[in-house]
Amino acid sequence: MHEYPITEQIVKIAEKNCKEAGASRVISVNLVVGDYSGLVPESIHMYFDLIAEGTVCEGAEINMKRIKPKLKCPSCGALFERAPMSFACPSCGTDGEPTETGKEFYIESIEVE
Repeated sequence: MHEYPITEQIVKIAEKNCKEAGASRVISVNLVVGDYSGLVPESIHMYFDLIAEGTVCEGAEINMKRIKPKLKCPSCGALFERAPMSFACPSCGTDGEPTETGKEFYIESIEVE
């Protein structure tokens, strides 16, 4: 349910950017969403359509670039995606450590017309 207030802010930011650009409507909002961000992309889509009704964002497309989480090997420094049932670095076999990759959530761009 925390996607609702986040999506409200996305619409407000898009409206503000549209107004500042002197545009009449928002065409698309492009987001970057990490798989470990704790957000449900389908909920953001649903809420965006509801919240955007009657605004310059109505009918805008919302696109999401998904970021997979990565581990970092403390031995060789490699960044890698975890294989199922394993934390081992594919380069040297040492167990990887968590990183911030995969926790992202931000607006990458807003297209207006």
